[in-house]
Amino acid sequence: DQDLAEALDSGGSDMEMERGIIQVQEHSVQHRAKMWKIALNVSGKGDSLSPWDGVLDLPEQTLIHNRSQQLIDQLGVSEEERSDMVSDVESVITFYCKSRNISFTPELSWPHLLKPLLGLQLPRSDLYNCFYAIMNKYIPRDCVPNGRPFHLYRLLLQYHEPELCSFLDTKKITPDSYAINWLGSLFSSHCLPEVTQALWDFYLQQADPFLIFFLMLIILVNAKEAILTQEGDSKEDIIKMLEASPSHLESEDIEDLFSLAQYYQSKTPLSLRKMNQNLFGSSLVALKEEDTDLSQALCLPVSVPEILQANQLQQDGVRFFVVDCRPAEQYNSGHLSTAFHLDSDLMLQNPSEFALSVKSLLEAQKQSLESGSIASGEHLCFMGSGREEEDMYMNMVLAHFLQKSKEYVSIAKGGFMALQKHLVDMNVEGLDSSYVHWIVSTSGSHSSLSSADGESLSSPGDSKGVKSLVNKMTFALKSKSVNVKEKMISFIENTSTPVERISFNLPWPEKVTPDRHVSSSDRVGKPYRGVKPVFSIGDEEEYDTDEIDSSSMSDDDRKEIVNIQTWTNKPDVKHHIPCNEVKETGHMFPSHLLITATHMYCLREIASRKGFAYIQSRQALNSVVKITSKKKHPELITFKFGSNNSAGVEISAVER
Repeated sequence: DQDLAEALDSGGSDMEMERGIIQVQEHSVQHRAKMWKIALNVSGKGDSLSPWDGVLDLPEQTLIHNRSQQLIDQLGVSEEERSDMVSDVESVITFYCKSRNISFTPELSWPHLLKPLLGLQLPRSDLYNCFYAIMNKYIPRDCVPNGRPFHLYRLLLQYHEPELCSFLDTKKITPDSYAINWLGSLFSSHCLPEVTQALWDFYLQQADPFLIFFLMLIILVNAKEAILTQEGDSKEDIIKMLEASPSHLESEDIEDLFSLAQYYQSKTPLSLRKMNQNLFGSSLVALKEEDTDLSQALCLPVSVPEILQANQLQQDGVRFFVVDCRPAEQYNSGHLSTAFHLDSDLMLQNPSEFALSVKSLLEAQKQSLESGSIASGEHLCFMGSGREEEDMYMNMVLAHFLQKSKEYVSIAKGGFMALQKHLVDMNVEGLDSSYVHWIVSTSGSHSSLSSADGESLSSPGDSKGVKSLVNKMTFALKSKSVNVKEKMISFIENTSTPVERISFNLPWPEKVTPDRHVSSSDRVGKPYRGVKPVFSIGDEEEYDTDEIDSSSMSDDDRKEIVNIQTWTNKPDVKHHIPCNEVKETGHMFPSHLLITATHMYCLREIASRKGFAYIQSRQALNSVVKITSKKKHPELITFKFGSNNSAGVEISAVER
């Protein structure tokens, strides 16, 4: 006893704190008070209430007084102590409201938060300092109905327990409906006082505010079977049962609760906390707009740096199996060397092919885990292009995996664009480091790292020597005749073979589906030497025999809709030409041609939606075979696109 008292008086190290926690049950209230004050860093702190005049005159003062009385009544103290304790609680809450300029409302959990502190018999100044420190460090900002912490908690639940999350979503039961007091009072609202004190002993010593999310997760995981059997119960009954679930905890359960919470934490991407640091602390800096809306997140977002580092550094903990969901031509022109390709367009275009691809993916993930490959990971991370309009199909693929109750599903925040930017920021070209070979290409021996819109960023990788598991596997996704096991064996010979695109509408709808897609990264010999000039002006009577009817594109409602202003202002757009697209029938459609360093886009205005257009086509400039104009109608220009092969020039699309 004497040793512990001295350790606490001296300020106490972590080791002494731990020894103290183990023995704390046998020690007096006084010792616990000292330990908590050390953990909250308020030992020896002065009286924060001293400048206050003590006037209780807030508009909601009656509510504060009544809640303070209710709290003290729950504690069952003697009549003499009662009035002093009510006065302490009312003063602490009132001064906190006045000093922070906030209003006290009925749903706030503050009185619950004061309950364990009142058990320590602290003087008013220490009571306030401890309360303030807990509010500041451990109670998240926006802890209100529909607040950000509850959206974050739902994503965490979905990551580990998709089946349970889906059940609650179906019942329209949001986390704030049952967990607002758990989070706002650190469980003191529902646990017995001695259980709360045991829980806080551990919690304050860990000094990690994010741990509360994992404790809440374990409470739900433990109640999972009981929850799933309540299919027939009303929403209200399920919420009532959920809300009361922490009340079943006993003091001896606390150690197991924490070790389980820490296990789940070790199986969760660090991005969860890194992207949400501003939930805790005293900073009043406004939350960044793009970081706040977790309510719209389909699944847990993970940062690109974490994806790159996790598989390099960690044998245990979180390792990612990255699934690149971009269209085949984008994947072929440059992708993360450890990424598996799953063309998300197949989901609607060719469901049976998509099902085979998913089967291959899961088989590949299993084999990579068994072999201990650098590409292996239990955690599936989906990567799109990073452009919202292009990633619609990927979102459908994500939803598909979540519906199948696949755990550990996340999305790469910012997609491939964020990956490129990160590698450029790392000055990847100049560094002799493992980052140099992150990006590879399957369409040539030397990768030209460029975005879908064309600007070349860097050329760090050489696909020839890359034997990453994923390049070996990608080729198999589109071959129909071989079964999955045979495919796995045949991957090795096909490291640098491009993935053939079956058919697609998004993100860049084409006029015609060619047998072989012309990609901006293709290098087919020296394209147009020895063939007729690309530009020509002909007589009116001449008719082109190689023209293809390009009006056979699918209905407009299947095309991508974009904002014209946004697209014309993109930094990589070199030229913008307002024009009319002319169809074979003679119909004209107001349109816009946008030229980047590598591509030409045709945007067709939507008559019913001013300022918006369909992406009518996207063509690589190096696939332009001919540009013609008629003498009598020089304003009518015809573009032909295709590829050069041994039989001559093969036209794949025509636009006027």
